[in-house]
Amino acid sequence: MRTNSNPNVALIASLVSEPSRAAMLTALLDGRFHPASELANMAGIKPQTASFHLAKMVEGNVIVFEKHGRHRYYGIRDSTVAQTMESLLALAPPVEIKSLRQATEDQAIRWARTCYDHLAGNVGVQLTDSMKQRGIIQETTEGFAVTESGEAFFESLQINIAQVKKKRRSFSHKCLDWSERRHHLGGALGNALLDRLVELQWVQRVPKTRAVSITSEGKQGLKETFSVDI
Repeated sequence: MRTNSNPNVALIASLVSEPSRAAMLTALLDGRFHPASELANMAGIKPQTASFHLAKMVEGNVIVFEKHGRHRYYGIRDSTVAQTMESLLALAPPVEIKSLRQATEDQAIRWARTCYDHLAGNVGVQLTDSMKQRGIIQETTEGFAVTESGEAFFESLQINIAQVKKKRRSFSHKCLDWSERRHHLGGALGNALLDRLVELQWVQRVPKTRAVSITSEGKQGLKETFSVDI
């Protein structure tokens, strides 16, 4: 007997299964808004083709756009879509590396990157493991819980836990890291932590990529604060 409990699942699956759309969605995991021309270049397709695919994804409520003058800038709808894409990347086979440039970009992405609005990659997993080992956060079946000493730790970083909990989203979920195959800290707390690291200039965003760089001050700060030696 055929069931139609959620027929829209097939629609969403068809949106993300098309290679060009998947490439643009992956690029949008940097948490920023991009024009169609830039996304077309990232996906290796013509701007007109990119506009067609972007319109389909807007219609499917996977991405949104902001209009500035004559131009539209596209971004992922919310963290739920980003988390789903990250999970799909964890299941996908690795991309075949065909050039030195690809190898360099792949290494940078795997080392440290944004997963929509929080820190991912090897560095993100190292920070999460460090916080678990030091009793700042505890792993639960649903995600991560901040301990009493953890609240004091985040306050010392000028991250107000009470304010972060008020945000209308998951507070501190476990996000499966596609390159490390382990969990890193996501949710509103993961976002607050990344924002603070950027404010401290320990982490810097890299233009036109999800990769982020760790500054010399960041390497020292992460070692002193999280006992993570980058």
